[in-house]
Amino acid sequence: MDSSRAKNRLPLWLKLAYTGYVAIVVAVYWQHYGPTNFLYFCDVALLMAVAAVWLENSLLASAALIGIFLPQMVWVVDFVGMLVGLPVNGMTAYMFKPPWFLRALSFFHFWLPFFLLGLTWRLGYDRRAFAVWTVLAWILLGVCYVFMPPPGPRADQSDIPVNINYVYGFKDTEPQQWIDDPDVYFALVMIVLPIGILLPTHLGCMLLLPRTSSSDPKLACVPAPPRA
Repeated sequence: MDSSRAKNRLPLWLKLAYTGYVAIVVAVYWQHYGPTNFLYFCDVALLMAVAAVWLENSLLASAALIGIFLPQMVWVVDFVGMLVGLPVNGMTAYMFKPPWFLRALSFFHFWLPFFLLGLTWRLGYDRRAFAVWTVLAWILLGVCYVFMPPPGPRADQSDIPVNINYVYGFKDTEPQQWIDDPDVYFALVMIVLPIGILLPTHLGCMLLLPRTSSSDPKLACVPAPPRA
């Protein structure tokens, strides 16, 4: 076996542990929230990482990383803020309420971006990730906007996901009030997401992470070309 390839192999215990955890999350979430919960970007990335670790595929790992890293870091900061009494936006307040087993499972929102970062560092960053996640995100956003429930005044009293991926604004109890036409707001979301969130993350990964050969994302990392 190629020594560089062997160096980047992922240990079997990691694959088994991660897959077992995700299997529990899927079973519990499916029963508690229903299948539509898996349209959330964070849940898609969680599932995508299962394939990434078993296939040792840098493209899947890279796409999941840029897809959730910045949004999940907001979650992380708010969670830490909640712990010390200085919440940022209160989005993680639900983590401090029962049922506690469900909350423990949901803690993947905290560690998943770091797991994906380490996974991508090990496998290398694939520059095609930006295009892959952009297309996937547009499909998911379209499905959520057309077919999933909009915000409602009783949303905080139900476990059925509404306003998935915030296609109607940042509140589950009511739509955003900045733009009168929800279609215009949704169109802006489709534009701002790749430009304002995914592209900066992609450029940061291109600059800071080892890269893979685009012809074979499972090959060992190849160093970035030297700067002039």
